Amino acid sequence: MSATSLLVLNAVLAMMMFGIALSLKADDFKRVVQQPKGPLVGLLAQFLLLPLITFAAISVVPMPAEIALGLLLVSCCPGGSFSNLMTYLANGNAAMSVSMTGIASLAASLLTPINFMFYASLNPHTDALLKSIDVSTWDMLAIVFFVLAIPLALGLWCARVFPRFAQRSEGFFRIASLLALFGFVAIALILNWERFVAGASIFLLAVVVHNAVALSIGWGSARALGLPVADRRAITLEVGLQNSGLGLGIIFTYFSSLTEMAIIAAAWGIWHLISGLSLTMFWQSRDRRALAVRGSNA
Repeated sequence: MSATSLLVLNAVLAMMMFGIALSLKADDFKRVVQQPKGPLVGLLAQFLLLPLITFAAISVVPMPAEIALGLLLVSCCPGGSFSNLMTYLANGNAAMSVSMTGIASLAASLLTPINFMFYASLNPHTDALLKSIDVSTWDMLAIVFFVLAIPLALGLWCARVFPRFAQRSEGFFRIASLLALFGFVAIALILNWERFVAGASIFLLAVVVHNAVALSIGWGSARALGLPVADRRAITLEVGLQNSGLGLGIIFTYFSSLTEMAIIAAAWGIWHLISGLSLTMFWQSRDRRALAVRGSNA
């Protein structure tokens, strides 16, 4: 991709992060301090367990290095704003979901590049591929800092200084972020359509299984610590619905020659929307049945 195209794509990513920050308030961060158990479980599952288990999987299961790198990069990305909407619809703890997204997006400025480069260097196949491209951790830290940390800081400042603007424009940025994600996915698939069609079964299998693992890690971690159902749902969706748009932005910038890596991130962008909506509808249906049973017993 041309330098101009990359600049536009990274600007869109920055706009997505700015929009997320507009929906955050000081109370969202205070809530994490006052009730840290749920957010802490979610963040540890997202930035510690998911990358670690993904690394173990790509080390045990034979697969091309490009696919392994794609899965690893997505596992190191934070949750996106889509998880907040799905948590709300799933009768989960939406306030905690928003808090986790804000904290995770800030933490990802450091943890996404560091986690990705660290685990990729431990696998001989992915390490050799990284060295052939010559991408350093500092390079990735720089781009993630500019598309995550700075827009988030500006969004938080704007929400505090111009609360009316933040409130009025929040809906626009949510829709724009979702459209931007579709745009990233469409670009990745259009540029690599022939390769995607040729190996669709492998790509989709890898993504579906990996996403199921991510959702299971979120749910299992929350349940193991005895968190309420609403908190479990929030953590499950936060861990399982990754910001694949960020992953695609990194791939377009530093790994544009790795077709299969881009396809994995793009397929994730499609599938996590499907899995998130499906899980949300399942929980809604179960809640309605439980409510009907309680009503009949009353």
